[in-house]
Amino acid sequence: MDRLLAEIENRRDDLISCTQELIRIPTLNPPGRHYRDICALVGERMGAQGWKVEMVRAEGALGDSDRYPRWNVICRIEGQRTGECVHFNSHHDVVAVGDGWTKDPFGAEHSEGRVWGRGACDMKGGLATSIVAAEAFVALHPDFAGAIEISATADEESGGFGGVAYLAGKGFFDPARVQHVIIPEPLNKDRICLGHRGVWWAEIETKGHIAHGSMPFLGDCAVRHMGAVLEEMEETLFPLLAGKRTEMPVVPDGAKQSTLNINSIHGGEPVQEEGYTGLPSACVPDRCTLTIDRRFLIEEDIAEVKREVAQMMERVRERRPDFRYEIRDLFEVQPTMTAEDAPVVLTVQAAVEEVMGKSAEFVVSPGTYDQKHIDRIGRLKNCIAYGPGVLDLAHQPDEWIGVDDMVDSGKVMALALARLLT
Repeated sequence: MDRLLAEIENRRDDLISCTQELIRIPTLNPPGRHYRDICALVGERMGAQGWKVEMVRAEGALGDSDRYPRWNVICRIEGQRTGECVHFNSHHDVVAVGDGWTKDPFGAEHSEGRVWGRGACDMKGGLATSIVAAEAFVALHPDFAGAIEISATADEESGGFGGVAYLAGKGFFDPARVQHVIIPEPLNKDRICLGHRGVWWAEIETKGHIAHGSMPFLGDCAVRHMGAVLEEMEETLFPLLAGKRTEMPVVPDGAKQSTLNINSIHGGEPVQEEGYTGLPSACVPDRCTLTIDRRFLIEEDIAEVKREVAQMMERVRERRPDFRYEIRDLFEVQPTMTAEDAPVVLTVQAAVEEVMGKSAEFVVSPGTYDQKHIDRIGRLKNCIAYGPGVLDLAHQPDEWIGVDDMVDSGKVMALALARLLT
């Protein structure tokens, strides 16, 4: 094991350069730029070392188009003997840059013991770490049993339907094919993430009647109706959610309760194209739409989650004449949590203790990530998130990944491979 840990240290410079190469490809989502480029980069590197490389476009998946095709790459190497397969899955897409940067977001500068750039933490540093860890393990243990897979997949930042969900539907995460999955999300190098809370996205639309703005009494303002909905949310729904607590080890502490975010709200005339200089027309808005992002706990039932919102809307209807509304489901995912005694959990836990001299902390993510598809579609329960990086840096300006953190996590990943495949 000491030789394996030393081999990771010896590959520090390669780990840095691999991370930099990945960051310099601006895989922005939306709309989904340069997905094929980053898959080709990973595939060419692994293929040159004898890995079987498969490029998969998620044709017909949500978000896929000829202009912005959803490309994924899966690299696999077989051992010398039969055994189990360990799969490292990382998403290659990154969110918008945003304002406030003092570094070049795609320059991948290496300074202060860090590599800087959009996606450095979430999660190209994790992808690079899994690549280098797997390469180091294979170099020292070419006679390993089973198989290792590395994947770089699309669209995790927008639900994962063009990435892991598509691949799971095609059988890539079938438990007969893959037995252990590690997702190198940035949850801190001494934490093992067992799963995530559930999510329900929905649109609430209040309906009114259009009329001339100078005679609003002849219409029915949908925005005013939505104002009453927001008031009811504040008075009854938010306090109800604040009283729900979970036994799941969710981090941070505020996410141990049920939450609801008002993601967007719009009523009245549509926003005009950029450059339009005219005034809006004088109309009473006949519809108003609010998008909600409801995160729920493993102790909650999705039917009850939806019923709480429906009951809130009925309370408003009882007080307002001519109140009409519609609730539309957009997206839902059940909570998931891998058992603490699952094989991949115990293996990574032992590796963390060996590398860092401390027990790994078990956590659950406040938001979902691609484990949801591996569990729900792939029917594979033996899955965790473990990787380098500080979660709070994700989606922030001046995002970075610590080189020491990547090296330490690489050692953990390599030791996990050694424990599972030798």
